[in-house]
Amino acid sequence: MRGSTGAVAPGRASAGLEPGVPAASAVMDKAGRENFPVASRLLPREDREHLLAVYGFARLVDDLGDEAPGDRGRLLDWLEGELDRVYDGSATRPLMLRLAATVRARDLPREPFQRLIQANRQDQAVARYETYADLGSYCELSANPVGHLVLHVLRAATPLRMKLSDDVCTGLQLTEHWQDVAEDFGRGRVYLPREDMARFGCSENDLAGPRATPAFRRLMAFQVARAHGLLARGAPLARDLGGRAGFAVAAFVAGGRAALDAIERAGFDVLGRRPRPSRAYGLWVLARTLAGSWRPWSEGNGAR
Repeated sequence: MRGSTGAVAPGRASAGLEPGVPAASAVMDKAGRENFPVASRLLPREDREHLLAVYGFARLVDDLGDEAPGDRGRLLDWLEGELDRVYDGSATRPLMLRLAATVRARDLPREPFQRLIQANRQDQAVARYETYADLGSYCELSANPVGHLVLHVLRAATPLRMKLSDDVCTGLQLTEHWQDVAEDFGRGRVYLPREDMARFGCSENDLAGPRATPAFRRLMAFQVARAHGLLARGAPLARDLGGRAGFAVAAFVAGGRAALDAIERAGFDVLGRRPRPSRAYGLWVLARTLAGSWRPWSEGNGAR
């Protein structure tokens, strides 16, 4: 599961720190720059601190599974052992002690953390996805658990809210994949389902070029619409939560929508560069999301 904050710099070994594991301070610095923690500045300080503890763990899982030197499978085994210690009360490392305090305070289940580790184990063996259902199953491991943990931290977890959260989190995970097709291909990974590539007459050779082919553009238009649909289905979570938590979720949804619109405005060409929305456009989408009147770029009237 690849994050968007760059390569990990291995931390200096201290107090028996596992080789290849970044220092807790480096991990938490990255976690604080992730999208939801930025949006969560709107939340009460106690909630924000607990969310950062969760995101610190998620960031560490990604770093070990995606960027760490050496045997990443062994590092994930090590992390699973650290998770055991979080839940049996024997954690000693700073990041895990922080997470343990959050687990106790908010009664967080172990299963979502375990799924995050499993997603990164899968990344060590799986580099292509045959069907969209296969990719969706990966998102069930790599993205959706974070939404569940956020709801538990906010003491707002219900079956309906978790379902809405799944749509938001999967939509955002797909958005990141569609922004980073070229980068992922350079790393040897293709998240575009093979069944969809075949449907639109697109081969992996199309991913290697400096410019998008017509077949690739059609494929990406389909994938952007798919991600938009997921975000639209999950967006009611913001209204259901209400208050500052709802505003934070709306900001997260708006960020995904603005990124997808940027891909469309670039003609669905993500190979030459990573399309990015302007800050002003992002704020406009947030306002429309909060008002419940947002529409994708292609459905607009040209005023955007």
